[in-house]
Amino acid sequence: FWLKPSASDFVAACEFLPTANARKRRTSMAVTKEEDVQMMLVCKTHLGTRNCDYRMKRYVFRRTVDGIHIIHLGKTWEKIMVAARAIVAIENPSDIIVASQRPYGSRAVLKFSQYTGANAMAGRWMPGTLTNQITTKYLEPRLLIVTDSRTDSQALKEASYANIPVIALCDTDSPLENVDIAIPANNKGKESIALLYWLLAREVQYLRGTLSRASGWDIMVDSFFWRDPEELDNKQEEEQEYAKPAETWTAPAGGAADSWEAGAAGGDSSWDAPATGGGDDWSAAPAPAAEEGGQNW
Repeated sequence: FWLKPSASDFVAACEFLPTANARKRRTSMAVTKEEDVQMMLVCKTHLGTRNCDYRMKRYVFRRTVDGIHIIHLGKTWEKIMVAARAIVAIENPSDIIVASQRPYGSRAVLKFSQYTGANAMAGRWMPGTLTNQITTKYLEPRLLIVTDSRTDSQALKEASYANIPVIALCDTDSPLENVDIAIPANNKGKESIALLYWLLAREVQYLRGTLSRASGWDIMVDSFFWRDPEELDNKQEEEQEYAKPAETWTAPAGGAADSWEAGAAGGDSSWDAPATGGGDDWSAAPAPAAEEGGQNW
């Protein structure tokens, strides 16, 4: 027997239907994902290594003829979204530590902390930062983000002792011990590392509401790139050399300028005139030979 649905049943059923805003949000996310994947391809985020850890096989798309593993960028983008939600769950941004002992990630870590409020630790990791309470630099963070799980192994070990969750950028050969959220990507190139931190910082600002998805982020990815200090010094020297004013030649005062039209003082102004004085006559007879035993050569 058929019962006619009431108005309340109709309203309850409509709650499960996607609204216009939800559909619009999903469409914008799809477009953003496509653009982000294209940027990852340009920055060579998909290039892995020849070796592959057995726990990273799930993130490998295929293997090239040269033996290099290609990372699935769709899974990389999804893991970035998951990591951003974990970062936003921390109420106080200063309770987040972003560490990078790799030089290529030092500038990206500092820029990420600038836009998200996290605590950056670029360079050497001081042992005991998370475990030794006597030291002045002792910290008790709620989340740890590292650039390379192998290079930053000391930080991962201390985080496991202190029961701190870890987000790590992992290549195909990276170990996954003590890593809670692994972002599969190329963590050896400066462009790839900078792009990953840029995407992560942008998504964190989107979720916090400080940045609108409709307007986008006006910060360029180039600001996250690592730059060699020697190259910067050489560039400044070249700019200084180009900035020097050109030296212009001026004639000396007093009318002492040389004139090509006027002959030299006391010299012949005509090249056709015969030579005078001291000229050798090649048609003359040779001079008599010197006496035997003489010193006249």
